[in-house]
Amino acid sequence: MENISIDEMSMFCKRKGFVFPSGELYGGLAGFWDFGPLGVELKKNIKDSWWKYHVYQREDIVGIDGSIITHPKVWKASGHVDSFVDLAVVCKKCKNKSKVDKHELEITSCEKCGGEWESKGEFNPMFTTQIGPIKEDSVQAFLRPETAQLIFSNFKQITDTTRVKLPFGIAQIGKSFRNEISPRNFLFRCREFEQMEIEYFINPSKKETCPYEIPDLEIAIYSSEMQEKKEEAKIMKISKALKEKIILLPWHAYWLAIELQWFKSLGANMNNFRIRQHLKDEKSHYATDTWDIEYKFPFGFRELQGIADRGNYDLTQHQKVSNKNLELKDEETGEKFLPMVISEPSLGLERAFLVFLFDAYSKNQKNEIILKLNPQLSPIKFAIFPLIKKDEEQTKIARKIYLKLKENMNVSYDDSGSVGRRYARNDEIGTPYCITIDEESKKNNTVTIRDRNTTEQIRVSIEDIEEVSRKLIS
Repeated sequence: MENISIDEMSMFCKRKGFVFPSGELYGGLAGFWDFGPLGVELKKNIKDSWWKYHVYQREDIVGIDGSIITHPKVWKASGHVDSFVDLAVVCKKCKNKSKVDKHELEITSCEKCGGEWESKGEFNPMFTTQIGPIKEDSVQAFLRPETAQLIFSNFKQITDTTRVKLPFGIAQIGKSFRNEISPRNFLFRCREFEQMEIEYFINPSKKETCPYEIPDLEIAIYSSEMQEKKEEAKIMKISKALKEKIILLPWHAYWLAIELQWFKSLGANMNNFRIRQHLKDEKSHYATDTWDIEYKFPFGFRELQGIADRGNYDLTQHQKVSNKNLELKDEETGEKFLPMVISEPSLGLERAFLVFLFDAYSKNQKNEIILKLNPQLSPIKFAIFPLIKKDEEQTKIARKIYLKLKENMNVSYDDSGSVGRRYARNDEIGTPYCITIDEESKKNNTVTIRDRNTTEQIRVSIEDIEEVSRKLIS
């Protein structure tokens, strides 16, 4: 991993076609970003991997795709209209505008000059809109500030139409919107962003019992007690932290390990991660306990993913405001109860996008950029090119392989410049493998496949290229 700033990463993403400022033709719009040809592929691959890991490979999770705009009462019932507030602040020294959580006012300073914050009062960051073309008859609505409430408001339909039994989860990937005072740090804090989220429900009477094995994973742990005592985070196994009552609930230990394992499986560097317990005065209004998975960005450790214990606050509120029964029945005892959310693995897609880019970004001895993305995430899986562009037979073989592989994966064809320059171009955008057609290809029907990370090459029969390519990126 090469240490670069968030601004340098932003420039790299723009230069290579990963991410562009939205509306840049007209000067751009702060907090909004467009994903280019490479960025949209990386983003899609992250989502596909997350969905496969959390939904397809499990028996206890189903998915939904909720509407961005829903009934305004959803947000009234959830507490967002009355309680979803941040603190607007202005630096007394340089007048930089920002926002902080209430607990941060006295302990943080201006990120630009280190000056003291002055509070300008609370504000609700939800975007408002109008439903209906005639203003007098229209209804005020909101762009959703989170995806979770669509899961809760659809809870009854999901339990009525599927065969899910507790414990089970409901997953969703989708856009959310927050009217940030000061969007900053590239994709880290945006006004439009995408969430990958699960609400995991259990019977409240089984809160202390998790039937699943906790993965044997070691990570830096930063409890609320450690923070209060100004101690450093301690590296230990998550299972040990549970035994020592640092992590209070086995369900939280399980989901923290599961989520970290997903990052690790895709090549993320665990040395850049830690888990941090929320202090009492920073927990969300619904939570009884919350842990954050944090990543060491160039500007310090920041939240990447929240693991929150929401209790049954949301279902209770929606049941109360809608006057609809959302209870389930215990098949053994016959008792009716409202399930509780024991864990809410909630991950910002754009932040995950940054994590994988930062951990993949490196340079070789020639000071050339090599983006060592996991092949599952790489925007382009293979680059195919003839060694000599003017050799008609090499070109014909290369085009045939390109068109065949393109049926099942995203590949590119490149015949411009020297072969070394073509390798470098593809290394820089994260292409894990390059297939070269040369003179030997015409003689014995073989091609070379070059590995991005090692630069080693192997010869493979053209007849086997499809099978080999599938294995290399799986």
